[in-house]
Amino acid sequence: MTRRDPRGNPVSTESAAALDASEHALWRMMSFYGTPIDDLDAAIGADPGWPLPRLMKAGFLLSLTEPSLVAEATALLDAAASLVDHDNERERGHLAALQRLVTGDWAGAGAAWGEILRIHPRDALALQWAHLFDFYRGDAAGLHDHVDAVLPSWPDDDVLHPYVLALHAFGLEESGRYAEAEATGRRALAGAARVPWAIHAVAHVMEMQGRHEEGARWMGEWRRHWGAREGDGSPEGGAEPNGFAGHLGWHEALFALEGLDTATALRVFDAYLDASRIEITLQRVDAASMLWRLHLLGADVGDRWQALVAGWPLDAATAGRSVFNDTHATMALIGAGATAQARDWVALSIDGAERRPGWNRDVSRELGAPLLRGLLAFGAGRHGDATAAIAPLRDRLARIGGSHAQRDVIELTLLAAAAQGVDRGAGRALLAARTRAKPATPLSERWSRALA
Repeated sequence: MTRRDPRGNPVSTESAAALDASEHALWRMMSFYGTPIDDLDAAIGADPGWPLPRLMKAGFLLSLTEPSLVAEATALLDAAASLVDHDNERERGHLAALQRLVTGDWAGAGAAWGEILRIHPRDALALQWAHLFDFYRGDAAGLHDHVDAVLPSWPDDDVLHPYVLALHAFGLEESGRYAEAEATGRRALAGAARVPWAIHAVAHVMEMQGRHEEGARWMGEWRRHWGAREGDGSPEGGAEPNGFAGHLGWHEALFALEGLDTATALRVFDAYLDASRIEITLQRVDAASMLWRLHLLGADVGDRWQALVAGWPLDAATAGRSVFNDTHATMALIGAGATAQARDWVALSIDGAERRPGWNRDVSRELGAPLLRGLLAFGAGRHGDATAAIAPLRDRLARIGGSHAQRDVIELTLLAAAAQGVDRGAGRALLAARTRAKPATPLSERWSRALA
């Protein structure tokens, strides 16, 4: 008889210990509490012939979008391929998806996970990875549709149900369905489960609706679930450290900036995104984004730019894999005053994207190259050139990846370029579109004065 996991998905192991360890790893992936590595190593030790823990470990490493981890992930996939049970189509499907992912075919991997979900709608692993890479590609339809299609198959009493609701809430938010998103996120948090992704989804709703004061209170009320940081010897509230704390700290700082409270934004930055706390590029892009926003407002950020760049591996091995990441690295170099290095980095990023197959090459050609060159123009004080390069990209920027809130840094750059350049009309048109989308805030009023 085929053994199954707690959600009825077939697994090719007879080891209860291996299955238990893999389940705990899955919870860590969806909750961000700790990392799943130790649990997956325990699962491999309990059943060395079971490929799924190796696939889970490879997928987790790839989900961090760190080029330095690709070699280890590839070795894990090769080992899993030699073990995969040809009678278990689900595990074969995961192998096929991850083999696409490791080559840079993020869209193809998402399609493969979607096929797994069509047959196994309660495969939380496929759902989590499909969701993350929809997010990384800025695919709002995928963020919504992948979860929406399987949600009816998830009973309320499943221990992972709140985490699936959190995914659904974020997909709803990115699709502009704010009331449903907030209600779904709050429902995910109504029980005993700790669900930082649901806190995140509701924070996005409040950001998109200009509810910055309420958003700041929201982050404070739920800090016990998200505020503890990896590597922090005395985490806030005594909670288990959460790997998502840096990004949620970014959201808290974002709410402060919407009220023009740069002092609070810097304090939160130092608590969650200081260079000494950063380990991976996903955290570095949040740090760069926040410092750039502060820079646009004329805030003094001290030597934070230099500290961020000093710990960021920026070379040909890392350039050209993600336009989103490359954009934020360009901002960091400009902010640090490394003008020549910024120009070299942009050239490396464009060339690297051309040399690597996958979705990022097309995105770089269409959007990445003009966006990066526009940022260089902005950094050089050529504000008219920056506006001319970036403004035509606005309607297609979702393709570079990230969320609406994350990509807003590009629109803020356009506002700053228009305010300092000769074409203030373009800035006023952009600001009018922003104020139609959400109520005026101190930040939008500040840009209105600058563009008057």
